[in-house]
Amino acid sequence: MAVRHDKVNYPPYPRSVPLARRRVASLVAEWGHPELAGDAALVAGELCGNAVLHGCLRDRLFRVEVSLDGRAVRITVTDPRGERLPVPRKADPDDQFGRGLLIVDTVAARWDVQTLTVGKAVWAELDVAPALVRT
Repeated sequence: MAVRHDKVNYPPYPRSVPLARRRVASLVAEWGHPELAGDAALVAGELCGNAVLHGCLRDRLFRVEVSLDGRAVRITVTDPRGERLPVPRKADPDDQFGRGLLIVDTVAARWDVQTLTVGKAVWAELDVAPALVRT
């Protein structure tokens, strides 16, 4: 069960990516985990960038959901193109693109893709450090 939850729809344009990235970082910090804000922003930026480049259709929004429970921050990006599932690939050194999912895989504790009736949801989780126990 999520202790905190937020969701926002964005238009399928590159300018939406930094807006979503900043919102995710701000929420994670506001929710008491400023140490995860940078990683959350990085993951959100990569997932949103992939949605805009590969998953969106003209005039169809993509959604960013952020949730926090007792163990993890989950960032989920939903787009309308369920037939285009993300697959990590090895980018050549000169390639400008192709490293996003490798970055997500490195930064996040876990990530996956869920096919939906219409579209797909790509999610990644960042583990929350257990609260310090005071004696």
